[in-house]
Amino acid sequence: MRKGQELPGLKRKKMHDYQPYSTIGFHSCDKEVGLRVLNGADDLLPSKNPWDWLGGGIYFWEQNPLRALEYATECAQRKQFNKIPIKMPFVIGAIIDLGNCLNLVESSSLKVLSTSYRVLEKLAEETGQKMPVNNNNNRALDCLVIKFVHKLNSLFHEQPYDTVRCAFPEGTEVYPTSHISSRLHIQVCVRNTACIKGFFLPRPLDKFNPSFQSDKFTSPLKRA
Repeated sequence: MRKGQELPGLKRKKMHDYQPYSTIGFHSCDKEVGLRVLNGADDLLPSKNPWDWLGGGIYFWEQNPLRALEYATECAQRKQFNKIPIKMPFVIGAIIDLGNCLNLVESSSLKVLSTSYRVLEKLAEETGQKMPVNNNNNRALDCLVIKFVHKLNSLFHEQPYDTVRCAFPEGTEVYPTSHISSRLHIQVCVRNTACIKGFFLPRPLDKFNPSFQSDKFTSPLKRA
């Protein structure tokens, strides 16, 4: 594979033809971090874990503040792992311009993803390397494939992706034989921070940020 060589499946139409121009996302974090971001004293840092299922970037729960609070609470209870420890669960909202989006609920983007996997698989075979596998919440294969999409974009001088967007079928079936899961959600991974147009505090406070006027951690999940 050489620079300038055409790669079938990589060429695509502009993604804004198939998605909303902007969306609302919600980020799980510690209260102290969230307040600093809201006050303009700090910025959110991109996640760079090798198991991040949408690759590196800043992750948001699309249109889902309650799921963001659940995740922050589970991190505080040590049921989920977060590199930056969450002591007091907190949720901040963001207005996100999706820009050039790898929108994985849209057919053209899925073709880009499958092309990336096939090329990566062939390279692994040629070099004798072993492909990683996904294992529950450790999505090492997904992460590698999406990172390779970005690498191919650079190699073939394609416009870089600003965001990656995908549905995640998490949890158990909502009723027998259903393909709808109890924690089904859409996540947006922001690679270009210029796409974040502003942050806000989601309301009602007692539902999405019960710790806002408190210094004590109590699980809000039963009440929610």
